[in-house]
Amino acid sequence: MSMPATPHSLDRFLTPAHSALWKAVDDFATQEIQPRVERMEGAPQRVDRKIARLLAGRRWFGVTVPEAFGGMASGHVAKTILIHRLARVSGAVAAILQASLIPVAALLYYGTDEQHAALLPSVADGSVLMSIAVTEPDQGGHLGGMTTAAEWDGRAWVLTGVKAHVGNSHIADLHVVVARTSPTGTRTSHALTAFLVQGDQRGVNSVPHSAKLGLRGFSYGQITFDRVRISPNDVLGDVGQGFEVAQSSSILYGRPNLTALSLGLHEAAVSLTTRYVSSRPRYQGTLSDLSVIRERLGHMSARVIMARILTYHAVDMLDRGLPCDDELIAAKALGHDLASETGNDAMQLHAANGLAEEAPIQRIWRDMQTTYAPAGTGEVQRRRLAENLLQQETEHKALTPWSVRHAGRTRWPPVTDQPVSV
Repeated sequence: MSMPATPHSLDRFLTPAHSALWKAVDDFATQEIQPRVERMEGAPQRVDRKIARLLAGRRWFGVTVPEAFGGMASGHVAKTILIHRLARVSGAVAAILQASLIPVAALLYYGTDEQHAALLPSVADGSVLMSIAVTEPDQGGHLGGMTTAAEWDGRAWVLTGVKAHVGNSHIADLHVVVARTSPTGTRTSHALTAFLVQGDQRGVNSVPHSAKLGLRGFSYGQITFDRVRISPNDVLGDVGQGFEVAQSSSILYGRPNLTALSLGLHEAAVSLTTRYVSSRPRYQGTLSDLSVIRERLGHMSARVIMARILTYHAVDMLDRGLPCDDELIAAKALGHDLASETGNDAMQLHAANGLAEEAPIQRIWRDMQTTYAPAGTGEVQRRRLAENLLQQETEHKALTPWSVRHAGRTRWPPVTDQPVSV
């Protein structure tokens, strides 16, 4: 797959350092990831553990970690470049990276100085891989219905429950687990607490990996917690602040991460389809000579342009400390919808040839299905946008956006030509 230079439509968002990172990721994806894709696709029951080590070798798990702890301190545009460009070659590899960056947000925003000093250097160099465990088998992402609970026994918190769809569940060393710590009936915003739980602790068990529809090589499975004892030093944030930890991490990292993943898959679908119809014989020319095919390609091109600009516009605002919750919501919801429409067009234009399991477009289409639910379904995103719009219309006092609340906690200078580690 050809790797184009940065599009001019993104010039306003990218510094020369960002452009250098873009090229470095493309080179890495071509040389290190592309040769592994076929093997990952051919072994859906297998979790690929080497990919995480390759990413760690580039220190990309520390893209938003401050330099004082060995991180890149490069911000959300740089993070988006990493996920977006990797996803063009492998959605699974992009997912491995993005899933571990979400709990990094929780640690950055809510960790104590002692927790930062103890954990962030290892997070930055990739020797400690993180996951975040919030979703449950029966409740999904409904935080108010959470049943996983932790009880204080006078010396430690005792955690019991099951978490589902945990990204990197089988390779993470450290889990951010959100659990109920108040009686039923307590307001959700005060009923939950986040904990730092080591993956090798007694009572922590990952349910064996099983193949999923897409993202082969990436594990997003269940973890059970059976009376796991947790020191009060491993509470992340304050007791009762777990809802805020989960929400802010999902909104400020989860949504843009999934948007970047969708964008990479979207671009891959457009590239594969353009190549296919340009080389497929039909009559005295190729499929691409037919006006009906060109009309489809035109729609695909327009969609990917829209998705790309909205993706980078939202994270550029986030790096600048501007209120952008709505932009992050819209980018996530529209990014998936636009990619999904293009994916369906791509499969139809490939016709029967796209149905073979080894067909690259089939892999892209399957991976696209995995970006809808995480960090909130399309229905959730649209409801949030509507609520914000109605608050503005009725002049009700709105809550301070998450993008503003955390803007000062980890600041990056995104508009300067600062070096970006590649």
